[in-house]
Amino acid sequence: MEPIDLRSDTLTRPDERMRRAMADAPVGDDVYGEDPTVNALEARVAEMFGHEAGLFCASGSLANMVGVAASVGRGEEVLAESRAHILRSEVGGHGAIAGITSRTWISPDGTLDADAAVALVERPRGYNQVGTALIAVENTHNFSGGRIAAIDQLRALRACADERGVRVHMDGARVANAVVAEGSSFADQGAVVDSLSICLSKGLGAPVGSVLTGTASLIEEARYLRKRYGGGMRQAGILAAAGHDALDRNIDRLADDHAHAAHIAATVAQAVPQFADPASVQTNIVMLTPGRAGVSAEDYAQAAAQRGVRILAMNEGECRLVTHLDVSEEQAHTAARILAELAERAATA
Repeated sequence: MEPIDLRSDTLTRPDERMRRAMADAPVGDDVYGEDPTVNALEARVAEMFGHEAGLFCASGSLANMVGVAASVGRGEEVLAESRAHILRSEVGGHGAIAGITSRTWISPDGTLDADAAVALVERPRGYNQVGTALIAVENTHNFSGGRIAAIDQLRALRACADERGVRVHMDGARVANAVVAEGSSFADQGAVVDSLSICLSKGLGAPVGSVLTGTASLIEEARYLRKRYGGGMRQAGILAAAGHDALDRNIDRLADDHAHAAHIAATVAQAVPQFADPASVQTNIVMLTPGRAGVSAEDYAQAAAQRGVRILAMNEGECRLVTHLDVSEEQAHTAARILAELAERAATA
């Protein structure tokens, strides 16, 4: 059996149609602003979110770093949830490169609580305390299992941030998943933030690339920072063409990934309730909890790999799996059956 790889939705591969679009893309030098395919993608994504301008970046981490640094000065602070990707999985780039400090609020399940975020704001800065420049939110929240930042909480956060003169950035790596699952719109998401990054190379299926959006002045600064960070690209239209194709074809089908994730969680929970909580699965990420049954997450992940299902052990007690467009309904059902069998075997060992 070909391995069913559920470690991440970054594993998607371009199909023949996407490769054809890449090969046929008109290109130019993007550092000079002369790549027509990149320019069109930046304008397209900015319009989706109701923003003035966009910036194509090689990765979501780069889009977040230049987006945050365009709003936060050296020594100023960004507030984020304690397990936010920008603080946990961008190898300290915001501090190491941009000199940005941070503080965190804690949400045990990743649910956005606007009051908890705003309670940390320090404005104005004092002679002995840093000033808060920006609040960062993540939608969906990766390390809480793809939890959606509810649009009503985002709107409340936006209103409170405006009152305090603080900007808001969204790490929207999987914001398309949130839009599809919640029934909000891309414009709804854009309206509650000053800047936003969307990843095209996760569930949307492009091989490379994220787009940062915001005001024209913010994007101008971010473009300068992208060059400083070594992120300027030349004939990047070859990559941007894949982004166009991903947006053309792969937004609505994210609902299939959500259904597959829900099925896997329900099947495993039916076998061993401690291993999964189907009610917590909102999008395409499932957190399995073998540790609650006294089972090592690493051992469980290794057993799954031996049966042809690849998942990630996140810590001693949790495993993560992510459904995506390269996982068919049949493969999702097969993975669910195998993971449920292994859960039963491990729990009764």
